[in-house]
Amino acid sequence: MFRIISTVLTLHPRLVPRIQCPMEYRLLGGSGLKVSALSFGAATFGGANEFFKAWGDTDVAEATRLIDICLEAGVNLIDTANGYSDGRSEEILAKALGKRRDRVLISTKAYFPMGDGPNDRGSSRYHLRRALEDSLRRLNTDYIDIYHMHGFDALTPIEEAQDTLNTFVHEGKVRYIACSNFSGWHLMKSLAIADRRGWTRFVAHQVYYSLVGREYEWELMPLGIEEKVGALVWSPLGWGRLTGRIRRGQPLPEVSRLHKTADAGPPVADEYLYGVVDALDAVSKETGKTIPQIALNWVLQRPTVSSVIMGARNEQQLRDNLGATGWSLSADQIARLDKASAVTPVYPYWHQRNFPERNPLPV
Repeated sequence: MFRIISTVLTLHPRLVPRIQCPMEYRLLGGSGLKVSALSFGAATFGGANEFFKAWGDTDVAEATRLIDICLEAGVNLIDTANGYSDGRSEEILAKALGKRRDRVLISTKAYFPMGDGPNDRGSSRYHLRRALEDSLRRLNTDYIDIYHMHGFDALTPIEEAQDTLNTFVHEGKVRYIACSNFSGWHLMKSLAIADRRGWTRFVAHQVYYSLVGREYEWELMPLGIEEKVGALVWSPLGWGRLTGRIRRGQPLPEVSRLHKTADAGPPVADEYLYGVVDALDAVSKETGKTIPQIALNWVLQRPTVSSVIMGARNEQQLRDNLGATGWSLSADQIARLDKASAVTPVYPYWHQRNFPERNPLPV
């Protein structure tokens, strides 16, 4: 794989030491587009409501600084969505990028409500057309590099959604299309319809995957391998649980998204989490890496993963996350983390695992 070495300069050497961050570039699924192994998530931009304030309320000045650091480190993909802070994330991203639009790939999404009207949500041709034009305006750009369906709309025919996306590509307003939070059959049927009609197909699937959320491996990962659909991983730190600050017998940190958003995120049993953190602690002592760096590096080494989307409230968090690249966990360390985070899958996956010679695991 093509690699570059980029030096990250720090404004606060006493707090954050200078690091060498070799950025790896990977193909996005079965496409010819290369994306950085670590990408930046702009969901913390804006803080327009209580839910997103719990994630962050980054303004234009801070967003500009974070993007500066990402570009210095070789990050070439920035992810946002029209639904993040009611469009404020896209607006702030555009202002922070300024004239540097051509230096990055922008990923944004449509699906969630953007108004109170009956057609202000979903994947209908009506809503997607309006959503795309609004995102282009907020992002101050003529095109979107990767356009995601943020969820599956069971009320809109798949043919309607896929035909609309294919039209966007042929118009030049979208370069690649992807989905997010689809079930296996949602994704497979969408791909099959696109293939049958000769339409542009999804090249990526933005998915939740972490050491405390491994359901992606059960069906979506094998599908991704078979159909060459790359994973863009969201919340690789388990909805803020794998920062190293959540410990057995200790209260939640004062600053944590879990205070206000735990019910909206993936459920994780406390003792299960503490067991995974114990395993991360052991590997941290061996490697000298932080817990977030180890958790991110584990995800980076999994099959189908094209890029891991990292979020950051501030410069220190961002620099720490960028330190997840340029090195690899050993096979033994990965095996121990796998064991600590293993759970019994739901049916029919537990049944299929009784016959590994016919149903080999993707990992």
